[in-house]
Amino acid sequence: MNIYLVGYMGSGKSTLGKLLAEKIGYSHLDLDDFFEEHYKISVMDFFIKYDEEAFRQIETSMLKKTSACSNHIISTGGGTPCFNNNMDFINANGFSIYIRMHPDALFDRLKHARRPRPRTTFLDDESLMKRIRDDMEVRENFYRQAHMHVRGENINMDQLAQKLKSKINLSGSVS
Repeated sequence: MNIYLVGYMGSGKSTLGKLLAEKIGYSHLDLDDFFEEHYKISVMDFFIKYDEEAFRQIETSMLKKTSACSNHIISTGGGTPCFNNNMDFINANGFSIYIRMHPDALFDRLKHARRPRPRTTFLDDESLMKRIRDDMEVRENFYRQAHMHVRGENINMDQLAQKLKSKINLSGSVS
């Protein structure tokens, strides 16, 4: 069974995915890294050269390819669950975890992010906070469909691993 991490950009899906995979003996796949390795272009550069709609179509195709994986923690992009019925696909093909964070914490992380984000990099502080709040107003409805919700500010990996073990049989079925 695959475990899909969903949540807004900057919520820690990639970092948590690596740590959680190591903790429970799964492999980790970051959907943005998968895209960049396959297409030999960064997500940021793709957004600049093409557009978000083209990216979302390819992203959906890449997400569907994860159904061929097993025992993977898959870190999705912040928008992945919000387009093309992807959240339905995620929930039908694995166990989903929403990493929920307060907009102020997301603002702080995105403002100081080392990795450029296509939808926030060129925004001033006021515009960044507005983008986060506006996006969350729409995206929260998708994220909340996840099987499990965890607060992203202070995740205890041991507790999360235990909680996961109680929710799913790590050999593949949801209890």
